[in-house]
Amino acid sequence: MRSVDDQVTQSVFRAVAGRFATGIAVVTTLADGVDHAMTVNSFASVSLEPLLVLVCVEKVARFHDAVLSAGVWGVSILGEDGEAASRAFATRGRTLEGWLDRWSHRRGTLGLALFDTAIATLECRTTAVHDGGDHSIVVGAVVTATLPRDAPPLVYHEGHYRHLAPGAPPGTPPDPGP
Repeated sequence: MRSVDDQVTQSVFRAVAGRFATGIAVVTTLADGVDHAMTVNSFASVSLEPLLVLVCVEKVARFHDAVLSAGVWGVSILGEDGEAASRAFATRGRTLEGWLDRWSHRRGTLGLALFDTAIATLECRTTAVHDGGDHSIVVGAVVTATLPRDAPPLVYHEGHYRHLAPGAPPGTPPDPGP
């Protein structure tokens, strides 16, 4: 068992936070006519009244300024077949030109790219931005929500992509993956 008596280090914090299994989404925005997209696992529902969600965006990411200036963003929650998309949109410094065209998508009500293979999608208008250290916490009012297909989610746990075991009863440990 690892523990820290005096101070929590970044490596211990990352290990602890990594024990919390999360889903994976690609968040998109359209700024000055250019599509931007970024993989996130820091996405959460916030409120039912009004309908609010949040996403945390690293301040040094190119996506950060784009989403703040656009004021609208889309969320495509990935199914277990979305690992390639997740990896692609997590790549720093990739070209923006034509990158999104490599992935099948449609335009939502707000004109945002939403992945055709997503298991759920949302479009949001930013209502607040809060400081979150090296990230901004972007809160958005939900404008549209769809369930395009029913499939198991892509899960991220302890630094690895995971798949839920088919037909596993609640409480069954996740597939350890490759």
